[in-house]
Amino acid sequence: MSRSPTPLPRHKDLWWAYRLRWKRRDYLWRAFRARRSLTRLAYRTAEIAPGDILCVATLRNEAIRLPGFLDHYRALGVSHFLMVVNDSDDGSAEMLADQPDVSVWTTRASYRDSRFGLDWSNWLLARYGRDHWCLTVDADELLIYPHWQDRGLPVLTAHLDRIGQPAMGALMLDLYPKGSMDQAETDDPLAGLDWFDPGPYRTQIQHPKWNRWVQGGPRDRMFFADRPEKAPTLNKLPLVRWQRHYAYSNSTHAILPRDLNTVYDGPGDPRLSGVLLHTKFMPGAAARAAEEKRRGQHFSEAASYDAYYDALSLAPDLWHPGSVRLTGWQQLVDLGLMSDGGWSAGSSQGGESN
Repeated sequence: MSRSPTPLPRHKDLWWAYRLRWKRRDYLWRAFRARRSLTRLAYRTAEIAPGDILCVATLRNEAIRLPGFLDHYRALGVSHFLMVVNDSDDGSAEMLADQPDVSVWTTRASYRDSRFGLDWSNWLLARYGRDHWCLTVDADELLIYPHWQDRGLPVLTAHLDRIGQPAMGALMLDLYPKGSMDQAETDDPLAGLDWFDPGPYRTQIQHPKWNRWVQGGPRDRMFFADRPEKAPTLNKLPLVRWQRHYAYSNSTHAILPRDLNTVYDGPGDPRLSGVLLHTKFMPGAAARAAEEKRRGQHFSEAASYDAYYDALSLAPDLWHPGSVRLTGWQQLVDLGLMSDGGWSAGSSQGGESN
């Protein structure tokens, strides 16, 4: 069951509910205005059919990751991709424009000023995602969930509809190699990324949005041990049956209306959940860290993360004696990092097995 937030006095909770309604409207208004900064490069949205599962992503210079990204989500059952390519110079936009199931927009507008791409994503979700199951992910995130190799997203979302769960949460699980990150680049997003931290992970519930705040993992351990409050947030709500009044408020870590944030409590939650395999530390991560520091587009207080970027640019070894080699989804269920929610292995509940 969901952990309920510590109740506020009724008058304060009503006041926050009122303010959050206006905040959600502000996010949607920002998204509507942000559409003007997007230029269509490949526009195939007329091909979206009722019931199609959509994938929304904003990216910059991800040409090496995109083949594996598209292959993974096509195999899961995504029917159409809605992609914003921001200020890229590596051919990402042209590569995507050649794909028959991808609609592409480009922009040179500030990623930071767009609320780190959320204004663009919220616009695409509001314009095209209504009544669709929508998967909103970064190019370095690969969603897996219990039985994912046998039951694609159409089966999963049919089951979620059947049990009345309007979204599915996931832990962003940092994967890393054993040894330096500075290895030969490859277009396989999981090449050499065999290891992860099984814990500890800590969860807080935040007012007034009731969003969860999960932290831990190798970045917390290596780079933020002296300031854990700055460690990356690892909980996400990437898969949502979208409605036009929804809006992501902080990456996919939090969403409005706030009731949606209660569908996932992080590691240990017994309800059906997944894991986003985070491939940030694939070869080339050190060079990317130096470029991200130079651009200063990824954090609201960019200068306070300079030490983090400097450490990453040295291609450190994130492995330690507590690291665990990834073997599959059942291992992650056994470790409590995701849950099958009673979705038994012997039943396809809600659709035909792939």
